[in-house]
Amino acid sequence: MTEVTPPIACTLDPAQMPQRGDEIRALGRDGLEAVERGERHVTLRFRPDPAIRKRVEGIVAAESSCCAFLDFTLADADDATVLTIAAPEGAGPAVHQLADLFVAGSGPAG
Repeated sequence: MTEVTPPIACTLDPAQMPQRGDEIRALGRDGLEAVERGERHVTLRFRPDPAIRKRVEGIVAAESSCCAFLDFTLADADDATVLTIAAPEGAGPAVHQLADLFVAGSGPAG
């Protein structure tokens, strides 16, 4: 059986994009503490707060649906909720654009 690679494209309805962007920026503003960037991945560290984690989980579920080509990994550290987003070859800019939305709401975290 051949593994099918999802297309490198967001399938979110364009009418929904502004609301999603607002949700991501608000989460960044309310909980983002640090960002580490690599060529095809970003690691976002959020305050270790149960309400923030629940919001991160919601964004991960939503973005996993519309951007199936991205790999989302959510973990808990002692001092943070850690979200790592990785992109396949050729999709590095997409992962950084998504991270930029979180950073846009956070102020100095980026």
